[in-house]
Amino acid sequence: MNSRLLIRNETPADIPAIRDVTAAAFETLAISSHTEQYIVAALRAAKALSVSLVAERDGRVVGHIAFSPVAISDGTPDWYGLGPVSVLPAMQRQGIGKALIQEGLARLKDLHAKGCCLVGHPEYYRKFGFENAPGLSVEGVPPEVFFALPFDGRMPQGTVAFHGAFRATQE
Repeated sequence: MNSRLLIRNETPADIPAIRDVTAAAFETLAISSHTEQYIVAALRAAKALSVSLVAERDGRVVGHIAFSPVAISDGTPDWYGLGPVSVLPAMQRQGIGKALIQEGLARLKDLHAKGCCLVGHPEYYRKFGFENAPGLSVEGVPPEVFFALPFDGRMPQGTVAFHGAFRATQE
């Protein structure tokens, strides 16, 4: 498929498609609690979606990425969490997730963010510059799946707390 991919800000009209794409993307993922679509909705309701982008192909939303503020115990400001990032299963492995991540990180930098962190697959996120960060952790998360990317070269130290919306289990 050679149709053009458009990455853009979400609009209110995209909300049902974002919910469906997110649910579909995580439906068969064994490590998922299958609540990602509720997390996105809760972040939106809390006005904590600092960056929320959709990937559109042929007028159809086929992917979504969310970034929200995180709190770091050492007081470092202006850090964000990446996630969830979702692509329709039939559209995966076509560069859509990569395009969403790259554009999202660029938008964070435009907001003068100091860095970004996430919980995810080690093989995937390292190619974007994310690294395991000794001295920076998330309670209850194995260090090998927690990654951080400082934009200013300074890695915070302490415990990261993602927005409370990450505990959402339903809409």
